[in-house]
Amino acid sequence: MDKINQTFLLEFLLLGLSEYPKIEIVYFVVILSMYLVVLIGNGVLITASIFDSHLHSPMYFFLGNLSFLDIYYTSSSVPSTLVSLISKKRNISFSGCAVQMFFGFAMGSTECLLLGMMAFDRYVAICNPLRYPVIMSKVVYILMASVSWLSGGINSIVQTSLAMRLPFCENNVINHFTCEILAVLKLACTDISLNIITMMVSNMAFLVLPLLVIFFSYMFILYTILRMNSATGRHKAFSTCSAHLTVVIIFYGTILFMYAKPKSQELHGENKLQASDKLISLFYGVVTPMLNPIIYSLRNKDVKAAVKYLLNQKPIQ
Repeated sequence: MDKINQTFLLEFLLLGLSEYPKIEIVYFVVILSMYLVVLIGNGVLITASIFDSHLHSPMYFFLGNLSFLDIYYTSSSVPSTLVSLISKKRNISFSGCAVQMFFGFAMGSTECLLLGMMAFDRYVAICNPLRYPVIMSKVVYILMASVSWLSGGINSIVQTSLAMRLPFCENNVINHFTCEILAVLKLACTDISLNIITMMVSNMAFLVLPLLVIFFSYMFILYTILRMNSATGRHKAFSTCSAHLTVVIIFYGTILFMYAKPKSQELHGENKLQASDKLISLFYGVVTPMLNPIIYSLRNKDVKAAVKYLLNQKPIQ
């Protein structure tokens, strides 16, 4: 066997923004601020969905799952990014890189499915309101969320295992903030056709199919809303869907740009990842989880009321 193929890396080096050392401290402050908003905002939403009885419904159960996912996802990568920005410690162990890749990919896959489940929930609530309690029973929506988490985890195990088994020929410099899977695949010095095929299948199952569910759900919702005679009913239906639709547009707008184009020429092309690509990755990884609780709090009266009530509670003396 070729000696090169026997090379086993002990660690990777994450470049991040090392080519822009003068602005690293600025990015540290910005990312830390956004991370704190992610933790506080999503934490408040989770607490509200648990303790406010008005939010004990499938829609807010899924929202609580989404908030928990956002906290978990950002916590798997942002702390190490902050450390690298402030201490210049950019190395990450091979196993640490694999763990970071697993959680990042698992959370992204799960969020795609959860957004599809939330769209279906809104479809049933608006288009079949009389059958809603039967179709979206507690057993059903807990099962839907469980399938989302389990499927996302299995998908990530497959993708991470296939990526980390590749030989890297002592090329351990990842031109990214984190162990993002496409950035790692660029380091491989062997054929990655299997990785490309499995990622295309993953894109179909976790990007395209949920997006189709969301699209057709909202087509039926729009048709139903336009047939309503009551202006109040139309406004209420729009308000319950607007927050979710806004989150979907932001989420899919960034994730499709990143993962819907795993072409071999891109992976084997020049190794330099443009600054714009890194910023888009940062937007997907930090800004989107930060915006989710803000959007739901501003666009949903029930959430806004629950959060306001929770924040106004005085501790027992």
